[in-house]
Amino acid sequence: MFKTATILATSLLAPLIGSYTVAQTLRPEDLAAAAALRDRALIDNTAFELVSSLTTEVGPRAAGSSGDPAAVEWAERKMRQLGFSNVRRMDVVVPHWVRGTATFAVREPYPQGMPVLALGGSIGTPDSGIEAEIVMVRDLATLAALAPGAVKDRIVFFNGPTERTPDGRGYGKAVQVRTQGPSAAAALGAIGVVIRSIGTSPNRFPHTGALSYNISAPRIPAVALSNPDADALERQVAAGKPVRVSMMLTARDLPQTLSANVIGEIPGTDSDAEIVVLGAHLDSWDPGTGALDDGAGVAITMTAAKLIKEMTPKPRRTIRVVLFANEEFGLSGSRAYADKIGEEFTRHAIGMEADLGAGPVLKLASRVPAELLPAIQAMQELLAPLGVEPGSNETNGGADIGPLRRLGMPLLGPQLDATHYFDVHHTANDTLAQVDPEHIRQASAVYAVSAYLAAQLPGSWGRLPTTPSPN
Repeated sequence: MFKTATILATSLLAPLIGSYTVAQTLRPEDLAAAAALRDRALIDNTAFELVSSLTTEVGPRAAGSSGDPAAVEWAERKMRQLGFSNVRRMDVVVPHWVRGTATFAVREPYPQGMPVLALGGSIGTPDSGIEAEIVMVRDLATLAALAPGAVKDRIVFFNGPTERTPDGRGYGKAVQVRTQGPSAAAALGAIGVVIRSIGTSPNRFPHTGALSYNISAPRIPAVALSNPDADALERQVAAGKPVRVSMMLTARDLPQTLSANVIGEIPGTDSDAEIVVLGAHLDSWDPGTGALDDGAGVAITMTAAKLIKEMTPKPRRTIRVVLFANEEFGLSGSRAYADKIGEEFTRHAIGMEADLGAGPVLKLASRVPAELLPAIQAMQELLAPLGVEPGSNETNGGADIGPLRRLGMPLLGPQLDATHYFDVHHTANDTLAQVDPEHIRQASAVYAVSAYLAAQLPGSWGRLPTTPSPN
């Protein structure tokens, strides 16, 4: 892993221009300024201070909760303190789901209680709870292959593990059980669902996260067990006796309410400047304080913009930070932003998102027209002393930037290291203690350099083919 002192020394020897083609796409003076920005960012503690402030002064901030408007007020105040311009709210209608309490216990053959979290959006049980025999399956395909009637009036236990990967692909493969599993089980007659947490922690912290009910199936209650408790439940099944469990949830939906995207800018020097978007989401789930998900992303994007504000020369394009409302439970903020910007979308040159923890950044990926890949190469070469390797030109950017990508906006994709991220993601353990100050400084440096050079590119970033929205 990198060390700040080593990076600062090595950076003096780093080449500013990788090839003749690169020199044509990014000017030497901009690359030199970006190198100075990179080194200054590595000794700037703004990002860690912002995460500390957000998690201490606001804490959990689920959509519709009291923490939601507090976070919006915090974001506006901090943007103004950092010297952002055009700080404003964009109103967003968000759901209001209340977690309530949840209990889960094995009744037979070996009685014991196990801590659980309700999946986001789950309905509650009757006041007396529900009790039934469980049917253990690995995943959706295993469930679909069962004999007709196999899960009728039973509780389905999805027991597939989440693979630990640095790029988050293991989570992407496993999470369908959480989002689709309750409706898939209900369609086959199940009365409840319990899942092995979609996470990699060996500790007794169950993971929450949104489910998605299908209107063609009944809604049934759903909870998550920690990995060690899922192991224990699996061992009871392996004993060969019927396993009977009970669960009780008081989760419920309340009427929708109003939240807001928070937007602030570092104006570009061009009179009709295009926009470089830096996105993160302001909301969080409620068991923890949302330090990694996504307080770190909020801090990284705000810090990157603040560092660029302090630069000479000033950016040619405008740097716009958008802190989106309600990513966790429906992407309300990003959908509203894409819907409301209208003709201004033509000014959106390129964007990136921070929503995979506090770093470090491992690779610089992109999704840009092929002829602009030399500019991406130049960025990566400038960031190589920080341990940043070349990435693909196939990044999706992130969930909140997705609606803009589907409209054709090119992307930069700094790949944050997710190796240990899913140990704490969506759990009570997502706290400031999980944020490494050195890692978040490196991540802020990568985002600042990438955004600044994106703002300085001569000509246009072009457009990508448009794609339909998934729903």
